[in-house]
Amino acid sequence: MSVDVDRLLAAGRLERVPPDAVAAHRAIRAARRHLESAESLAEEDPDLAYTALYDAMRKACAALLQERGLRATSRGGHLAVQNAVMALYGRTGVLRPFDRVRRRRNEVEYLGQEVHPDDVLADLPAAGRIVEFAARRSDVAEPGAALPSRPHARLISCSPLNCQ
Repeated sequence: MSVDVDRLLAAGRLERVPPDAVAAHRAIRAARRHLESAESLAEEDPDLAYTALYDAMRKACAALLQERGLRATSRGGHLAVQNAVMALYGRTGVLRPFDRVRRRRNEVEYLGQEVHPDDVLADLPAAGRIVEFAARRSDVAEPGAALPSRPHARLISCSPLNCQ
């Protein structure tokens, strides 16, 4: 574990739980469905679509923690998921958009700001990269589970060393 994760545990923002690969795999599958929903709702309901793409990122990151036997507490919430995953995997640039998208989603959810469909489509590739990053680390790269092949999907391509 990292020092930051130890601090989150000591502060009661994270807790230790039995590692659960099955639940982590379910979360990755749900995250992929959320990405599809975000894309399909972008024009009709961009606020909901943006929340769906954020939830995809959050669930994928929570799955990474779940496999390690960690879970955010109600006290730690979404920010604890972000902080723990950044502490454990932050050296990869693929996670950088997570904080910005979380803050934007909070503005929409709690401050009544609106999202434009273009905002959803612009952040969808980054969300897809985070979901697939988590899937690779969770060995959830199962056949048929790939993201939909839509115009933006070509941007969501990762090799073991590089996510673009």
